[in-house]
Amino acid sequence: MYRALVFAGVVLTFVVIVAGAYVRLEDAGLGCPDWPGCYGQLLGVPDEVAEQTYPGAPLDKARAWKEMFHRYLAGTLGVLILAIAVMAWRSRREIGRSPRLATLLVAVVAFQATLGMWTVTLLLKPAIVVLHLLGGMTTLTLMTWLALREVDPPAASPEAARALRPWAALGLAVVAAQIALGGWVSANYAALACPDFPACHGRWLPDMNFADAFHVLRELGVTAAGAPLSQDALVAIHWTHRVGALVTILYLGALATAALRVPALALCGGLLLALLAAQAALGIANVLARLPLALAVAHNGGAALLLVALVMLNFAVFQRSPAETATR
Repeated sequence: MYRALVFAGVVLTFVVIVAGAYVRLEDAGLGCPDWPGCYGQLLGVPDEVAEQTYPGAPLDKARAWKEMFHRYLAGTLGVLILAIAVMAWRSRREIGRSPRLATLLVAVVAFQATLGMWTVTLLLKPAIVVLHLLGGMTTLTLMTWLALREVDPPAASPEAARALRPWAALGLAVVAAQIALGGWVSANYAALACPDFPACHGRWLPDMNFADAFHVLRELGVTAAGAPLSQDALVAIHWTHRVGALVTILYLGALATAALRVPALALCGGLLLALLAAQAALGIANVLARLPLALAVAHNGGAALLLVALVMLNFAVFQRSPAETATR
C-alpha cells in the first residue's frame, strides 16, 4: 500500500504541475479572487456574485472552474502526501526506510499551499508565481526520490558513480535554474517578447533592460518604481531564457553522453537525451507558432519530465553500490 501511494503521488504531482501551467497560460490564475474558496464558496463555483462583495472581480465561471479544479487536485495531493508520511512513520520497520523524507514532503507541501494563497492574494506577483512553480518542482523531485527508493534500481560501479556525482548534481542545479528562468518568462508574460528564432527582432543582441527585467520585488507588469514594464525589459527576460536553454542543452547533452557510456546508467542517459531534444523542439515551436496553448503546456510538462530524468540519474550515482557498502 505504501509503495502504491508513493507511485500515485509521483503521477499526481506531475498532473498538478501540468494543470497549474494550464491555469496560468489560460490566464485563470485569478479566476477566483479569494483563497481557498471561490467567491467565498469552498465547493464549486457560485452562479452569481454580489458586486459590492468582490468589487473589481466579476465572475467568469469558466476561469473560476479551471482555478478550482487545480486547487482540488493540489488539495488531493496534499492529503495523499500526508497519508504517505503517516504510513512512513507507523510502518517504518516494515518499510525499512527512514520517514524523514516523507516528513519533509509534508512541510514542502504546506509551504506550497501558502505560496498558492499568496499567488492569489498578491495578484500574481512574479516572484511569488516563480516560487510557487519551484515549490511544485521541488515536490516532484522529492516524490520521485521517494519512489526510486522503492524501486532500488541497479547501481553504477563505484568508480563511474564517483566520477559522475558532481556533474550530475550540477546538472540538477542547471535544470532548476532554467526552470526558474522559464517561470520568470511566463510570470511576466514575456514568452513572445522575441517573436523570431534564433535571433530576437532580427538581432543577436537586441536592446535590453536587465535592471527592470530582473528586479524581483515588484508587481506584475510594472517596474519597482511603478512605471509600466518596457518592451526592452521583456526582451531581456526572454533572451536570458534562450541563453539559459543553450547552456542547458550543451551541459545536459554532455552529461547524458557520459551516462550512456556506463551500462547501469544507459537508460538514464538515453532518457535524458530524448527529453532534452523534445524540450528544445517544443521551445522553438512555441515561438514560431506564437505560443499555442497545447505546446505551451507541453513545454511546462517537458521541463518537469526533464527534472525527473535528472533526479533518476542523481539517484543512480549517489546510491551506494554493494561494493561501496561492504567497504564501510
